[in-house]
Amino acid sequence: MKYIALLRGINVGGNNKVSMAELRQCFESLGFKDVITYINSGNVIFNTAQTDIAVLVRQCEEIIGSTFGFRIVCAVISADDLHDAIKHAPSWWGLDDGDKHNAIFVIAPSTTNNVMEAVGEAKPEYEKVISYGSVIFWTAPLKTFSRTRYSKIVGSAVYKSVTIRNANTAKKLVELSRI
Repeated sequence: MKYIALLRGINVGGNNKVSMAELRQCFESLGFKDVITYINSGNVIFNTAQTDIAVLVRQCEEIIGSTFGFRIVCAVISADDLHDAIKHAPSWWGLDDGDKHNAIFVIAPSTTNNVMEAVGEAKPEYEKVISYGSVIFWTAPLKTFSRTRYSKIVGSAVYKSVTIRNANTAKKLVELSRI
């Protein structure tokens, strides 16, 4: 079965440096097949017979820690679940170039409900938010970005429960996971 691991907080501001070639080797050392990395932010697509997401998360986090010497939290989502979520993304998500479009992936054991409750009610005059499965779709105009509730997620207590990808990256992961 095909999965996508979304690593949180690597290669950001010169911290937690991880080479994508070494990361690919880590995943291959776990016996994962057809390992592909996409951009430097820690997106790994792989095949495995293992179907327990919690086991996959533990395996990924342990190999990264033992290889690179620091703890990285990751979300793992099946390619089928990501395809389904993107297929159900709202029509307004990912379209307007004057907007910021993010896919906020919730890291277990948190849930989309936990995250959305912690962030609070979206401000409809500035942002649009909807969830599907473990993904929260969020869009806001760049000119009023700083007025949104979801722009404040960075640095909040709930921030450690998510990893964020822009719409282009999320859509590319769907495309790559079909290969």
